[in-house]
Amino acid sequence: MSHSIHPTAIVSKDAELGKDIEIGAYCIVEGDTKIGDRTQLMPFSHICEHTILGLDCKVCEHATIGGAPQDISYGGETTWVKIGDKVTCREYVTVNRAVGEGESTIIEDDCLLMEGVHVAHNVRVGKGCTIANKTGLSGHVHVGDFAVIGGMSGFHQFVHVGSYCMVGGMSRVVKDVPPYCLASGAPLFVYDINKIGLRRHGIESDSRMLIRRMYKIIYSSGNATKETLANIEHEYGNTKEAKMILAFAAESKRGLSPRIKLSTTRTYVVAEDENN
Repeated sequence: MSHSIHPTAIVSKDAELGKDIEIGAYCIVEGDTKIGDRTQLMPFSHICEHTILGLDCKVCEHATIGGAPQDISYGGETTWVKIGDKVTCREYVTVNRAVGEGESTIIEDDCLLMEGVHVAHNVRVGKGCTIANKTGLSGHVHVGDFAVIGGMSGFHQFVHVGSYCMVGGMSRVVKDVPPYCLASGAPLFVYDINKIGLRRHGIESDSRMLIRRMYKIIYSSGNATKETLANIEHEYGNTKEAKMILAFAAESKRGLSPRIKLSTTRTYVVAEDENN
């Protein structure tokens, strides 16, 4: 086991360090932390107590991981930040511990958090997500797998974002963004399915057309209702795409974000062809 720890770094004797760790100048690693193999802590980064970092992570300059939650209900109970493997936290990222004894703020594998991103208490970010500069995720926000979030976006507490979504920069997100969707705005509207993102993840044309068809049903009355969701379950309920959409809708607490209204000055493509 070999470590590269700069002499100016402060590392608690109660920190558990994996193999081949690099800890840069003026870093602080508090006790009751676990740092996975080959993880890099760049100068001036701070790993607070009750934080677990996975394998091959990178925490850049002035990032603070595991700070106390910014919630007046927090009473000093033991809570955690748990970060998966191959996660990069760029400069000035902040990730807060959870509220509620034994609870965790979780960032899963292969995520990129760009400069200045804030992840609040009890947030869960799925695997393979990219969150761009200065985005803020309020408490209890959930982000599904492989989502992409544009810079300087703000998310209301308890909002859920589905897997494979793309949220445009500078969005104000106050309602849930369903899976597979392309959405943007302040307030946010759903524009279309995220067809480019779906292609990149190997989701074939037939599946993309099915997803589009289901959202035309959901938004036919302006937003999801029990009747439209029941129709989708009846028609397509045996498909994995429908199961994801229906499960998301069942868990929605803030309601689904509305679809953009068509105007005479701008047309949004709804054709079901091989390019969808």
